[in-house]
Amino acid sequence: MIRKMEHVAIMVRDMDQSIRFYSELFGFNVRLRGSKPDREMAFLFLETQPDMEIELIHEKTAAEEYSETGIVNHLAFTVENIDETIQFLKEKEITFTSDEVKPTLEGGRMIIFYGPSRELLQLVERVK
Repeated sequence: MIRKMEHVAIMVRDMDQSIRFYSELFGFNVRLRGSKPDREMAFLFLETQPDMEIELIHEKTAAEEYSETGIVNHLAFTVENIDETIQFLKEKEITFTSDEVKPTLEGGRMIIFYGPSRELLQLVERVK
């Protein structure tokens, strides 16, 4: 089941400014930065705790404010086998935002589901 907390995702308006903020003020390092047509993402970590990250997300095409998703977008958990975990959660009547498991920026797999207060939660199966 859940191995560890993976990351916390934060919606940002300016990716460069946000990276500077977390790097210069708090000592975070960029592990990965990349883009898709509609969004830019960066993963930051502390050398003293490299397995818990901050994911910064900049929506390039967002036409409106983030109402349901908020500024802190989701909490992610690392899992060994995403398919088994999805099956287990479906048996517990957990609602997923999609039936499709999607690729992560680094080639792993992920899916998003809702917590009891409609908070967004994410399962991540990292590249092996």
